[in-house]
Amino acid sequence: MASTKRLLSALSRRGPHRVLRGDLAFAGLPGLVYTPASGFNLPAVAFAHDWVTSAEHYAGTLEHLASWGIVAVAPDTERGLAPSVLNLSFDLGTALDIAAGVRLGPGQISVHPGKLAVAGHGFGGSAAVFAAAGMGERLKGVAAIFPAITKPPSEQPAAGLKLQGLILSAPGEAMTLRSNATMLSHAWPSAIHRTIVKAEAAGLGEGRRWAKFVGLSGTDRRTQKAVRALLTGYLLFRLTGDKTYRDFADPQAQLPGTEVPSEELAQITVEDRITALLRR
Repeated sequence: MASTKRLLSALSRRGPHRVLRGDLAFAGLPGLVYTPASGFNLPAVAFAHDWVTSAEHYAGTLEHLASWGIVAVAPDTERGLAPSVLNLSFDLGTALDIAAGVRLGPGQISVHPGKLAVAGHGFGGSAAVFAAAGMGERLKGVAAIFPAITKPPSEQPAAGLKLQGLILSAPGEAMTLRSNATMLSHAWPSAIHRTIVKAEAAGLGEGRRWAKFVGLSGTDRRTQKAVRALLTGYLLFRLTGDKTYRDFADPQAQLPGTEVPSEELAQITVEDRITALLRR
């Protein structure tokens, strides 16, 4: 079996499939769809965007997943200053219904209804957790990438989830007022929590030149490369059962470039975060 380091390197690059791009609006939902050029009974993931960020800013990540044989759909809704995490979670389910319910592309592409997952970044990461709670056994995987605090909090539905999930965080997020990765991990016993050692929480979005003007990090290629590899490996195992990638869904596996957060981080309170920020 190939080493995990070699697999990570391979998964960080484009996969073997030619990719087609489409528009979810053909079925009444604003958003994007990326698929391999052909294939029946394919796995699929619905991806949710971060706060005030369009689905277009994840085009590279969606295309990357499709190049590895995974249909990727991304609703482009709830983009205002006060979005609803519950509405976005509902739209993730709708996007998967569309993907699994119709022939895609030129009619040579279909999705297997038993190979579905949801994922999201920041605000969208928390929406993915709500979607997982609502869709139940229909899903085989869920990934919350640098998940953000929302109202209502995603820890509530996570506490009842039996589905294995993947939580990815960046160093230092536990001491910010935006991230809920550690709290989510503590509430969700079946989730795998990995910290990407060299990552920026806001770096996954592409072409975010405006972000620095509002105090956020812009595009970070190193973050994109690491997230794409970890997410792709996790989904390939959870959705297809390919044992080549089982370490990506194994909470005991140590993956290069990542570390398991300490138990102490889960005990950090909001008051601790505020105190730490005031001392800077």
